[in-house]
Amino acid sequence: MPGYVPPPSPLGPQVSQQMMYASWGTRVLGYLIDNFLVGAVMLVLYLVLGSLLAGMAHLGSENAASGICCLWLVLFVPAMLLVGLFNRVYLVSSRGCSIGQGVVKVRVVDGLGNFLTLGTAFIRLLAQMGLSLVPFGGLIDLLWPLWDERRQTLHDKAVGSYVINKG
Repeated sequence: MPGYVPPPSPLGPQVSQQMMYASWGTRVLGYLIDNFLVGAVMLVLYLVLGSLLAGMAHLGSENAASGICCLWLVLFVPAMLLVGLFNRVYLVSSRGCSIGQGVVKVRVVDGLGNFLTLGTAFIRLLAQMGLSLVPFGGLIDLLWPLWDERRQTLHDKAVGSYVINKG
């Protein structure tokens, strides 16, 4: 909604006057870009390691290749977490936005308009992940800004963060 002026903030008038909350559609687009990028990185890693495993199976022992395949399955989750931590914790705390949020020109800030600390960004990610473990929790979290006056998700509310338009 162009020209949206947020309601008064309990944190003080300067905060609500300066923050132009990001629209739900913009937030979702940033989220989709982030997930696409993480998926693309993981696909590249999967293809590279898959080709290495196929080469090992061709050269010699199938037992060694199947053991490495199992190791890859065990390493897939931590690798995905590392990519997610870099994008949604490190980048959010150091530059105010993940890759997808940067593309759609929004940033994540605290109630005073500052970038989140590393710890706060990490807790925000944990809250988002925890909500996704609850049936329909991830969907409710994603939809919450549609009716929230400050357009916060539940994982934003957990840490007092806001997603605003870069300006």
